[in-house]
Amino acid sequence: MKNYTNFIGIDVAKLTLDYCMITPNPQPEQGQILNTQKSVDKFLKTLKKAGCHMNETLFVFENTGIYSSLLALVLSENKLDYAQVPALEIKRSLGITRGKSDKVDAKEIANYARRNTDKIALSTLPELSLQQLKIVFAEREKTIAAIKSFERTMEKEMYLNKKVFTSVKAINRQTVTQLKKQLAALDDRIKTLIREDEILYKQQQLLKSIPGIGEITSVYLLMVTKGFTAFTNGRKFACYSGVVPFEHTSGTSVKGKTRVSHLADKKMKSLLHMAALTAIKYDPELKAYYRRKKEEGKHTMRS
Repeated sequence: MKNYTNFIGIDVAKLTLDYCMITPNPQPEQGQILNTQKSVDKFLKTLKKAGCHMNETLFVFENTGIYSSLLALVLSENKLDYAQVPALEIKRSLGITRGKSDKVDAKEIANYARRNTDKIALSTLPELSLQQLKIVFAEREKTIAAIKSFERTMEKEMYLNKKVFTSVKAINRQTVTQLKKQLAALDDRIKTLIREDEILYKQQQLLKSIPGIGEITSVYLLMVTKGFTAFTNGRKFACYSGVVPFEHTSGTSVKGKTRVSHLADKKMKSLLHMAALTAIKYDPELKAYYRRKKEEGKHTMRS
C-alpha cells in the first residue's frame, strides 16, 4: 500500500453521499453530494481544482450493494484508489461495540482509512460476468418474493366466501404461473453466465463438490467473494457472513449472550446454515463430527 496524504470517507445512502476528507490540514472537510454520476464527477473535478493530489488520495466507503455500485464505477473509470469495506470491519477497528446499531458516519470511515492504510486492500470492479450475475440474482430474489406473496393470498381461499375470492383466484394463479416461468428463465440465465466464464465455471464446480453446497449457495458465494478475491482470509469471510458469534456488551454492563452482528450478510449466513444441515444429514464423516461436538456440549449452531 502506497503512502496517502488524503483520506476521504464516504457514507453511502440511496440518494446521497456524505463525505469527510482528512488531509494534512487540521480541520477535516465535510459535505454531501447526490448519489448520481453527474454529482460524483463534479465532486472529483472540484477536488482537483482545489489542489487535491488524486494520486495521493484514498477513498473508502462501506459496501452497500447496489447503492455503492455507481461510486465504485466512477472511481474505477477515473483510475482512483478506493476500498469498499464491510461495515462490521470498520466498526471493529474503531472500537465501536459490536452489536450496537449505531451507523458508521463519513468521519469515522475517514479515520478508519487513515489509521489502517497498511491493512486496507484496494478494491476493483468485479468482472462483467459477476456484475451481470449480481443483477440477475437480485431479480431472482424479487421474483421468489413475489411468488410467495401471491401464494399466501391463495392460501386465504379456505377462510373466505367463495364468491368473494373467485374474482381474484384465476388472476392469482395466472400471475404465479407467469412468475414461475420468469424464475425458470432467470435460473437459466444464471447458469449461462457462469458457463460462459471459464474461471467462474471451474470455481462453481469446486464449490458444488463440497457436501451441502448446491446451485444457489455456490452462485451466491461467487458473487459475495467476487470469485474468491474479496476476502484475504477465511476468518474475514466468516465474520462478514455472521457465522462468528461474539459477546454482546454495552458500556459497563455485564456480558450477555453471544450473538451475530446485525451488520452480517444474513442471506449468506442462512445459505451456509442450510448447507451445513444438508452436509450433516448426508455426509457420514461430518455427521460423526457434529455428533461428537454435540456430546462435548457445543451449541447446535456452533457445532
